[in-house]
Amino acid sequence: MQMAPGIDACVCCRSTPKQKAEVVRLIKRSQKSITLAIGDGANDVNMIQEAHIGVGIYGNEGMRAVQASDFAIPEFQGLWRLLFIHGRWSYIRISEMILYFFYKNMVFTFPHLIFATLSGFSA
Repeated sequence: MQMAPGIDACVCCRSTPKQKAEVVRLIKRSQKSITLAIGDGANDVNMIQEAHIGVGIYGNEGMRAVQASDFAIPEFQGLWRLLFIHGRWSYIRISEMILYFFYKNMVFTFPHLIFATLSGFSA
């Protein structure tokens, strides 16, 4: 793992399912970063479940990876749209929800604070 801080991506091939899951686990623990695993067969299920985000690709190898994943895409070229379009939309929706959450709490809290101040904090 001494080389791990300098890498942006890791490709595992000709590995057992347990080894693939171990690579994801090591990167999660040592890098403290979000991991994305992409697989298309039953041998990728452990890796997909270990990663923060799992993407299954429909393929000839079966549906096990798709059933174990967070997102399913029909082919690898759909990954770009999943990450850059739907990922951005998700980011915007979560940001707006957080802003609404703070606004709602301020709207409900300030009238109580003003009423308590005007009534001299008497119960």
